[in-house]
Amino acid sequence: MTIHFILSGETLESISEEIHLENPKYLKEFHNAHCAREDMIHEALVPGKKLVVPDLGRIREYNSRNDAAFKHPKLNPDIPFRPENFSRIFSVVNKETEDNGLEENSNTLTYTVSLKWLKTEGNYHFFQIFKNNFSEGNGSMVADLAAESIRSLNPVEVKTDLKGNILQVSLPEETLRDFRKIKERLTDFFPDHYAKTYLDQFETAVLNQRLFSSRMKEDVFIKTYFAALRNRFENGKSFLKQSVGEENIHIDIRQQVESPDYDREIVLIQDSDPAETDKSFNGKYRLDSHSGMVNEIEIRYAISLFGVKNNSFFTLKMLS
Repeated sequence: MTIHFILSGETLESISEEIHLENPKYLKEFHNAHCAREDMIHEALVPGKKLVVPDLGRIREYNSRNDAAFKHPKLNPDIPFRPENFSRIFSVVNKETEDNGLEENSNTLTYTVSLKWLKTEGNYHFFQIFKNNFSEGNGSMVADLAAESIRSLNPVEVKTDLKGNILQVSLPEETLRDFRKIKERLTDFFPDHYAKTYLDQFETAVLNQRLFSSRMKEDVFIKTYFAALRNRFENGKSFLKQSVGEENIHIDIRQQVESPDYDREIVLIQDSDPAETDKSFNGKYRLDSHSGMVNEIEIRYAISLFGVKNNSFFTLKMLS
């Protein structure tokens, strides 16, 4: 056994994780069996006090009991992805705030999304997405142009693997065939010089399907709804990467089941490494436990770049 001096903020759980002891109750039990009476742990750890830590052999013996809370089968689920006949409408709210230390600017975009499963072919699922009912807090011409451009492409098709991970985003052949007419109609609605530049770039992205797929994979709804939620759980945790912000910064995310007491709905809690001081991420997903389809999402993240702090709040709720 060894002696560890307790640091501020440390818990039985954090120290157990550091020494690879699965069940923290044995750390308390071992310490109390070997320490002086005045050093016994009754509730929280006291910074500066001594903690008696078991050696590797004893840790292995404790771990062999397989009674740690995170070993519970329902905390290590094999989350399914069974989208057959899935068809739902969601409301989406995406609020962005930028703070440069002198002033704070914020904008809120709301819209609805209709998501429908189309078919399964081999090892792939195909979905159809319609976005509508856009409302942007600032009500600018730029926002109206962007919203109308997105509406003009309805529907968008998404191809995933059997775990629900995005493989490709594309447009139906008829949309590509009629895009010249779509652009002409948008030009009639927005005849100024800025709109022409925007629509020329829009055309380039739409007609180059590889570029279109790459950009649409970073669409906030698509990348959030089809996140890699179904990665394998081990010891009560699974891990995934998610890109956030306009710069598409990648964040490593840890995911856990909120409680093993679930039946019809699994709640997943996500967070990022607290050591990453320039970025943070917290998320909650509610999934149907039978199909594995997402019913509700709530995500908050913050990124600091070049002295500017960007905060985002994204919610998705099922309407029907």
